[in-house]
Amino acid sequence: MATDYGQSYGLGDGSGFPGDTGARRHRLPVGLRAPFEARSWREFGYVLAGLPVGILLFTYAVTMVSLGAGLLVTFLGVPVLAAALAGCRGFGAMERARARALLGLRVSDPEPLRPKKQGAMGWMGAVLKSGVSWRSLLYALVQFPWSVFSFVVAVNFWAVGWAMLTYPLWFWVFPMYAGQDGLQLYGDETHRVYLDNPFEITVTALVGLLVTLATPWLVRALTTVDRVMVHGLLGPSRLATRVVELESDRGVVVDTAAADLRRIERDLHDGAQARLVNLAMDLGLAKEKLKEDPRAAAVMVDEAHGEVKTALQELRDLARGIHPAVLTDRGLDAALSAVASRCTVPVRVEVDLAERPASAIEGIAYFTVSELLQNISKHARATSAAVEVWRVENRLLLQVVDNGVGGAHASAGSGLAGLAERLDAVDGILVVDSPVGGPTRITAELPWRPEPTTG
Repeated sequence: MATDYGQSYGLGDGSGFPGDTGARRHRLPVGLRAPFEARSWREFGYVLAGLPVGILLFTYAVTMVSLGAGLLVTFLGVPVLAAALAGCRGFGAMERARARALLGLRVSDPEPLRPKKQGAMGWMGAVLKSGVSWRSLLYALVQFPWSVFSFVVAVNFWAVGWAMLTYPLWFWVFPMYAGQDGLQLYGDETHRVYLDNPFEITVTALVGLLVTLATPWLVRALTTVDRVMVHGLLGPSRLATRVVELESDRGVVVDTAAADLRRIERDLHDGAQARLVNLAMDLGLAKEKLKEDPRAAAVMVDEAHGEVKTALQELRDLARGIHPAVLTDRGLDAALSAVASRCTVPVRVEVDLAERPASAIEGIAYFTVSELLQNISKHARATSAAVEVWRVENRLLLQVVDNGVGGAHASAGSGLAGLAERLDAVDGILVVDSPVGGPTRITAELPWRPEPTTG
């Protein structure tokens, strides 16, 4: 089950992202350039737009739900309430789009309505029973007070910060047009304090600078709450997400099984089967020549004997690729040691397991290590490698390390990406740490399930 990892061991920049040429370098630190970054202004725009949107959503939700609840004594309350929830779902789609455009938050659409019956009654029943509808209504209710709070805080901090920072540029307005020395800091019937001398003006500008630098981070903290609300209330539920993941994993398992069957069929057809056909033909010719030329027949039988040995070896290799007998009989330690002995570089194998996992998990672990070692032989240009297997609570961990050239990454289309998909199909994880120049450390994590007992 060798996988072509040629792309995985390509000498890239080690970032793990195709086409990534490295982040652009800035002369100013992030704290100083934050007020001028496009991201900060987009987040501030999100907060500004949040207030009118919040008023619209809250007004619609309260009005329609109240109307529908009041009309529940009649049949009209049900369609009105269903329409209210459907409208909230529509506003939820609008909010997901707004968060994607201004916050860069990509939230998948929730599960669609699936009416069990045709017609208006079936649609209304699906809307009223859908958890997405009620979560969208909850979002419309809680987003309004939060949008008021975040709008007031963000606008005040932003305005005060920039006003104080630019105070040296416009303080002359007060003595020229307002009839006072400067911005009034304090005042009562007998005493007033103005920011009018150079020291006070400078201190005001410095305080304004601090507020201006802190405001983008404050706005970012406010929008973090918005991110949580959009993701938690307007996105798909955990159950729906899990169902999608399981459907995707099932597809991967089916495709993998089909690919393995095609590989076995191809290996049998092109390898052992072809040799057995040639063997039958040679034995037939030898049989015909047995009486006429016994010596030539003996030579042909000897050649056929060699073909039998080769066919048997190919069948053993094929059987080992399906499920090696040593894995079934003696477990991972012996099976991985056998794989390591066929690697082109010295491999240290260490398996620390008090008991054997389920046969399915054991097989996946074996083939994962086998593929990684085969690719070390082909692409890593290493002089040594190590395999470690251990258990942590309910997880089985595998780690394969080599001192090769590095540069491996699980990008789309690479062999490691295919291996990661196979592990993901059983709730496994593949982590690749392979800087250019090495070493490469690949860790696989699988769920631990013990072998079921019989009897």
